[in-house]
Amino acid sequence: MAEENKNTETPAPEAPEGKDENWADMIEVRDNPAAVSAESDTAESKILNQEEIDSLLGYTADESDPHSLKTGVRAILNSSMVSYERLPMLEIVFDRLVRMMATSLRNFTQDNVEVSLDSIESMRFGEYVDSLTLPTLLTVFKAEEWDNFGLMSLDSSLVYSIVDVLLGGRRGTAAMRIEGRPYTTIELNIVKDMIQLILADLSTAFDPITSVNFVYDRMETNPRFATITRLSNAVIVARLRIDMEDRGGKIDLMIPYATLEPIRELLLQMFMGERFGRDAIWENHLMEQLWETDVEVKVLLKERLISLGEIAKWQPGSFLDLDMDPHEDVSLLCGDVPLLTGSMGRKSDKIVIKVKGKAERNG
Repeated sequence: MAEENKNTETPAPEAPEGKDENWADMIEVRDNPAAVSAESDTAESKILNQEEIDSLLGYTADESDPHSLKTGVRAILNSSMVSYERLPMLEIVFDRLVRMMATSLRNFTQDNVEVSLDSIESMRFGEYVDSLTLPTLLTVFKAEEWDNFGLMSLDSSLVYSIVDVLLGGRRGTAAMRIEGRPYTTIELNIVKDMIQLILADLSTAFDPITSVNFVYDRMETNPRFATITRLSNAVIVARLRIDMEDRGGKIDLMIPYATLEPIRELLLQMFMGERFGRDAIWENHLMEQLWETDVEVKVLLKERLISLGEIAKWQPGSFLDLDMDPHEDVSLLCGDVPLLTGSMGRKSDKIVIKVKGKAERNG
């Protein structure tokens, strides 16, 4: 009897209704542990390691190579940014600025000054502000014709170097940098003269493209007080280096893309020799076509003010008193532009105008 009970199998508990599949899965896991291990390995293989994450985000590229930063999420984020390569004339403008600044600063400091262009970058204004190394001297300047602003930053080493040179510091000794104190009035006034000199050169550098006058607005040492555009707006930053033997420093010229918008089409031109984007063949062809263009020329006999009531009385056959002498000069106009003056006469059965000279233009 005991043996009979021993061989009797205990029935498995019934699975609750609707849970048959779960119970079946549990039994399969118990009977086939190898399958569980395989699924576990598959799940672990879906977890990215640090190298794969960096590759996805685009941080495995060489940071020093600008052409290698065009992969991953970084490329997507930066795709909306304005690249200076899309504005070819900007590079030419800043190249001209470098040459002119070198001459101007040599005359200003009476010292051997070398100016070089390190890079031209596109970024958001917030990124540029975060990249500033404090203390730095920030100068807000205005483009009068465009009614917008730009920003110039000078690092402290350049400020102290310029002050040291202009106040008679000896060559061969680096400028002393005093930490923890603001710039003095004398230092600011000296640097202000240099800044105005650079702004004048920047205005001249833009002359072949358009006439613009960059004027000094104010100086700041706190970046928060030099916010001239939204942090998310695109800006173009030209990084310049100034070397005076063993002294010098860096200058950043930051111009928001919105400031350059009025001349965007001009900056998109390709540089062609010293004539800044002009095509001589096209100019000659255009000039030839202009000479063949037909224009309408009209003769103005006399101008006078007439009341509306008098005009209402005009009838067919009415005479209009021009109040002018028969030999009085008349004007030849193209549109509203006076071109020539002459006198009226008759040739055969036609009225003709005898040209006497060029008309005077107001303004």
